[in-house]
Amino acid sequence: MNSQTRLKSLFAAIAILSVLAAPATRAVERSEIPDEYKWNLTELYQDEAAWVAAKQELTAVIPKLGQWQGKLGTSSANLLAAMTDWEIAVQSAQRMYVYASTLHDQDTRVSRTLQMKQEAIQVYTDLQTATAYMQPEILAIGKAKVDRFVAEQPKLGQYRMFFDNILRAAPHTLSPAEEKIVAQTGLMSGTGDTVYSVFTGAELPYPEVTLSTGEKVRLDASAYTKYRASPVKADRDLVFNTFFSRYNDFTSTLATTLNAQVQSHVFTKDVRKFPSALEAALFDYNIPKSVYTQLIADVHANLPTLHRYLRLRQKIMGLPELGYEDLYTSIVASVDLDFTPEEARKLTLDSFAPLGAGYVDTLAKGYDSGWVDFMPSTGKRSGAYSTMVYGVHPYQLLNFTGTWEEVSTLAHESGHSMHSYLAAENQPFVTSDYSIFVAEVASTLNENLLFHHVLDQTKDDATRLFLLSSYLDTMRTTLFRQTMFAEFELRIHEAVERGEPLTKDSLNALYLKLLREYYGADQGVVKIADTYQSEWAYIPHFYYDFYVYQYATSMIGGMSLAEGIIGKQAVDSGEAQKNRDAYIRMLSSGSSKYPIELLQDAGVDMTTSRPFDAAMKEMNRIMDEMERIYARKTN
Repeated sequence: MNSQTRLKSLFAAIAILSVLAAPATRAVERSEIPDEYKWNLTELYQDEAAWVAAKQELTAVIPKLGQWQGKLGTSSANLLAAMTDWEIAVQSAQRMYVYASTLHDQDTRVSRTLQMKQEAIQVYTDLQTATAYMQPEILAIGKAKVDRFVAEQPKLGQYRMFFDNILRAAPHTLSPAEEKIVAQTGLMSGTGDTVYSVFTGAELPYPEVTLSTGEKVRLDASAYTKYRASPVKADRDLVFNTFFSRYNDFTSTLATTLNAQVQSHVFTKDVRKFPSALEAALFDYNIPKSVYTQLIADVHANLPTLHRYLRLRQKIMGLPELGYEDLYTSIVASVDLDFTPEEARKLTLDSFAPLGAGYVDTLAKGYDSGWVDFMPSTGKRSGAYSTMVYGVHPYQLLNFTGTWEEVSTLAHESGHSMHSYLAAENQPFVTSDYSIFVAEVASTLNENLLFHHVLDQTKDDATRLFLLSSYLDTMRTTLFRQTMFAEFELRIHEAVERGEPLTKDSLNALYLKLLREYYGADQGVVKIADTYQSEWAYIPHFYYDFYVYQYATSMIGGMSLAEGIIGKQAVDSGEAQKNRDAYIRMLSSGSSKYPIELLQDAGVDMTTSRPFDAAMKEMNRIMDEMERIYARKTN
């Protein structure tokens, strides 16, 4: 991992671990919302004046960090002193940024808070620049000498993983002059993504459609996401066909932007001397290539399970055939599930009881003491996230309007928050962060616990069918759809590595082949029109350098861990508490080990098929119950 990436990770500016669209609601000013539903930012700084004073203090300290340049390898005492000064500065910068950004997120209309956020970013940039010498110097010291320094100064032991991440990059690190050239290419490496974002966000001429209600809609990405779930089939068909027909008009342009982005990934692979672009992308968190390829193999082996779900969807919806346009509308009519913030908090806390009293009590105190900003208000940032400030506590942003999905979001973000809290309580600052590979395990496990807790309490068939179908939809879109994306991403990188440029024809052909294979078009499971060959052009994740597979692995890991904690076999055998304790230790370990090792210690080996097989068993159990409910309904 390069120093810039590592510093950015440790800085944890604002770890947006999930972003979910908040539904529209009546405009409410923040002043109208009771304090009990707001987070307490005074635990970061008492007021803006205190923040300004802290910024001035840090600004004065940053130039002094240069005093250690050229001295890191002279003695263990100097290395410890430099690392200590660096850590104090990074912690201060993190706290500054989180205060400014959360303050701004409360009301994005306020220009002063935006200015504070920009000032915090500038301070962080100055800190990066002032400490840029650290990675090359640590590399120059070498592993043997670093190990000797750690033995001489036990306090250096807390930086062992930090050093290891730098030192294991030695075979992929160039000379100083070459590194400077590579760094300068960074200004161009994101051009494909930038052009794609500007074009699709601002200049693509999205079409207008007239729905069955007579409503005229400009079909941009947001409207497509909304109206593809219409309960009216004619509207769904119209929305899908019109939206992707428009993308088909611009696939030559978008193939060029994607080709440029993939070429930049392959350039990095070549200059860093990695065997493949995939291995280059997985290097930072030391994820074996086999984890990625095994996921794809597991999904292919279990496509019959996906096809069973799709046929069940068709049967319950009463459709003569299932089209690709029919996959996002609800299988069943929505049920009346509405929650107050108090009910949502109680429901999540009750759901998390299997994780132990310590976990539940800590989260309950957090809910009561200003960890969460619950309610939507005019100017508030949309979506949801959790972010951590070391030495303080996590902060959660929600936009809660009472739906079941938002209770699930509270559970999800609370998983991130407790992960952050336990890691910070049990780790030094330098290993209190963690990778996205394990981060989403903590959140999806909590969603799983919530789902099973509510399902166990629900007796009426309509609500049970709603809950079961909602969870199946999540499994379909996360385990199968994201893995299809991961396979597409792998294949296009392999093509460029072979010297084959990406064109609209090659991308369309590959994507349509995968789409029809995954969704069983040849077996008559889902009808997929040629028009949808351009869906790849709509997916921004293909610019993210092998990111999407982690959605699937995280859900698999979370489901496997949850089964070990609440599953009947674990409970009956007395293994549940041992598994729970191992999971809490994983959360408490931060990044003191690499992600694969952390999950193995908790009882989940992501290098094997066992976790995926367990997820498929649960998926089939859910479908078994849905079949029984449907049979009762129709008899």
